[in-house]
Amino acid sequence: MNILNASQIRNLDAHTIQNEPISSLDLMERASRAFVRWLCARFDNRRPLVFFCGKGNNGGDGLAIARILSAKGYGVTVYVVDYTEKSSDDFSKNLQRLQEHLTVHYIKEEKDLPKLTGEEILIDALLGSGLTRPAEGLLAATIETMNESPARVISVDIASGLYMDKVNGDDDAIVRPDYTVSFQLPKLAFMIPQNGPFAGDWLVVDIGLNETYIEKTKTPYFFTDKRSARKLIRDREKFSHKGTFGHALLLAGSFGKMGAAQLCGGACLRSGVGLLTLHVAGCGYEIIQIALPEAMCSVDIHEKMLTTLPDLNAYSAIGVGPGLGKEPQTLQMLENLIGEAKVPMVWDADALNLLSENPDLLKKLPEHTIITPHPKEFERLAGKSKDDYARLELARSFAGEHKLIVVLKGAHTSVIFPDGTVHFNATGNAGMATGGAGDVLTGILTSLLAQKYSPQDAARLGVYQHGIAGDRAAKARTKTAMIASDIVENMGW
Repeated sequence: MNILNASQIRNLDAHTIQNEPISSLDLMERASRAFVRWLCARFDNRRPLVFFCGKGNNGGDGLAIARILSAKGYGVTVYVVDYTEKSSDDFSKNLQRLQEHLTVHYIKEEKDLPKLTGEEILIDALLGSGLTRPAEGLLAATIETMNESPARVISVDIASGLYMDKVNGDDDAIVRPDYTVSFQLPKLAFMIPQNGPFAGDWLVVDIGLNETYIEKTKTPYFFTDKRSARKLIRDREKFSHKGTFGHALLLAGSFGKMGAAQLCGGACLRSGVGLLTLHVAGCGYEIIQIALPEAMCSVDIHEKMLTTLPDLNAYSAIGVGPGLGKEPQTLQMLENLIGEAKVPMVWDADALNLLSENPDLLKKLPEHTIITPHPKEFERLAGKSKDDYARLELARSFAGEHKLIVVLKGAHTSVIFPDGTVHFNATGNAGMATGGAGDVLTGILTSLLAQKYSPQDAARLGVYQHGIAGDRAAKARTKTAMIASDIVENMGW
């Protein structure tokens, strides 16, 4: 799924109107009915709906939604914020339609703002995706009123006051919705961590915009959803054998951190690899043999840390980093690994920390190596950023400069290719913010590389499957109670 900017969305609307053909008013009606279908499936008509509408097309959407819901028996009250003399044509037409059925209230100054009890559902249709400057004056006061109310808030297309594809100011007035119902495509703003409070639980409803135009529109931003992830999955043929699915090597664990190796290895096995060998410190031998009987175990000469490499010729992919530690002997092993490895690799955790402390080593990483930093690890690798948009741009630049695939972990984990394209992920939840979850991801990615998935496909599919396993785990255990091993136990596709 493509993620387009505000200008591209406007062009998409215009193309659909011209080529379907359909009038802009009828397209607004179609979008409004899609919103209504979503709302009616989740909320009955026992709670009053209070609409706050601006005077542009987002407000026009709100007026159309209010009219349709009123006809369905919902209790509807509509307020139009009269912050400007101008209004869009489609707003005006929908206002005329609505006034044939309902009284519309106007907010001309702050004293006109309603007193809310908290029992209502508030519909935010003040400002849409075309916002170019911060909400001020009466609009800002209305947004503040909505945010101060304990009532549930639903934003139409995008939260009012939130820029679609650029950073907001710290003091900008922005609606904090419980839900955002976005039309046709997700917005880049939804993927940015600092915008979390301004997106809520968001979803996309199809309003029939031209799919061909969407696919042909150039963008560096994409969204890996269920449909696109399924296209990446390869069938397992009837006459396959364990050799068909590769032999992975994991370099993981050290004294006191063997759980990381176990989690990584378990995830690798659950992801379909044919054979798995873990190279571990001497202290980990019995742990791995007992915890992962399906895996083979190669033992380092050192009792507490990894210092040497096994013969690498047998392996089709290598994962390194979970629980590794940062001892000088381990650093030397990593230097040797870069010189000797001839197969795709995944680098994570302490392997990345050692890279950040030894930038000359970073420059030697083979092209298309997958690295999986969390935000702090990425900061140590690439430097600080002033905001999350700047960090995303830094990650794009970093991936291109070093020709690496950067998996920047977090909500909507971004998979960034050397060509600068960014693939945000649809799955995952806050329950995965727990120790060991990243080790699980490394195992998944290494398994897919061993099975001869390209690094790009392995990264996108692995991140998606990691997240969906986490979603299953959260459903079974709750987000609070789940732990990393629950992710492993809920894998499968």
